Amino acid sequence: MAGGLVALLDDVATLARAAAASIDDIGAAAGRASVKAAGVVVDDTAVTPRYVHGFSPKRELPIIAKIARGSIINKLLVILPVAMLLSQFFPQALPYLLIAGGLFLSYEGAEKVYEALKGGHHEEAAEAAEQLSPAEREKQMVGSATRTDLILSAEIMVISLSSVEDEPFFTRLVVLVVVAFLITALVYGVVALIVKMDDVGLALAQRNSTLSQHVGRGLVAAMPKVMSVLTVVGIAAMLWVGGHILIVNIGEAGFHWPADVLHDLEHWFGELVHGGFGGVLSWTAGTVASALVGLVLGALVVLVVHFLPKRRTKAVTH
Repeated sequence: MAGGLVALLDDVATLARAAAASIDDIGAAAGRASVKAAGVVVDDTAVTPRYVHGFSPKRELPIIAKIARGSIINKLLVILPVAMLLSQFFPQALPYLLIAGGLFLSYEGAEKVYEALKGGHHEEAAEAAEQLSPAEREKQMVGSATRTDLILSAEIMVISLSSVEDEPFFTRLVVLVVVAFLITALVYGVVALIVKMDDVGLALAQRNSTLSQHVGRGLVAAMPKVMSVLTVVGIAAMLWVGGHILIVNIGEAGFHWPADVLHDLEHWFGELVHGGFGGVLSWTAGTVASALVGLVLGALVVLVVHFLPKRRTKAVTH
C-alpha cells in the first residue's frame, strides 16, 4: 500500500515537473512572440491616443476600455481561429499573409507622411465629426479604432505565430492567447496612462507643495510634445515594421536577395566598430533600410490608391 502511494506520488511529481516545464516553454515562447511583435505594439500604442482627442476627460477611460474590449474580440474570436487553422492546414500561406500585412503597414505609414506633407485631411475629418452628437461621435471613433486595431492585431498575432510555428498545436494556441491578453493589457494600459497624464499634472499643480506644482505644470506642458513625438514614432514604427516584414517574408516566399542584401548591410555596419556599438550600428542600419523599403513600397500603394483613380476619372470626364 505504502509502495503504491509512493509510486503515485512519484507519478504526480513527474507530471508536475512536466507541467512546469510546459508552462516554462509556453512562457518563453510567449516572450519570444511578444518581442518579435514589439514594433507593431509601438505603432498600436502610438496610434490609439488620437481616438480620444477632443472628448470629455470623463469619457476617455471608458472609450479606451471599449477599444480594448474590441481588440480582445478581434484577437480571440476573429484572428485566432483563422491563424490556427492556417498554421495547422496551410502553413505555407503565412509568409504571404505577412507580406500583405507588411504592405498594408507600409501604406499606412506612407499615407500619414503624405497627409502630413499635404495637410487638410484631418481638418476635413474634424469638421465632419463636429456635425455628430457626442454619443454618435464616440460610437464612430470606437468603431474606427476597432477596425484599425483589427489590422494591427492581425499583424501582432501572425508575427507571434510565425515565431512559434514549429511548436505543437496546443502550445501555439496557448501562446497566442497569452500574447493576445498580454499585448492588449500593455498597449491599452500605456494608452490610458498617456491620455490621463495631463489630468495627473493638473491635480499635482493644484497641490500646496511647490515641488508637486512644478511637476504638475511640467507634465501639462509636456503632454502635447509627447503626443507629437508619439505620432512621429508611430509613423516610423509602421514603416520600419512594414518594410522589415516585407523583406523577411519575401525571402520566406522564395525571393531571397532582399533579405540577403539587408543581412550584408547589417553585417557591414556591424564590422565598422568592434564591441557593443557595432551592434547598435548594425541594428540602426537595418532599421533605416527597412523603413526606407517600407516608405518606397508604401508610397507606391498610396500612388495607386490616391492618384490613379483620379486620373481615370479625369480621363472619363474629358
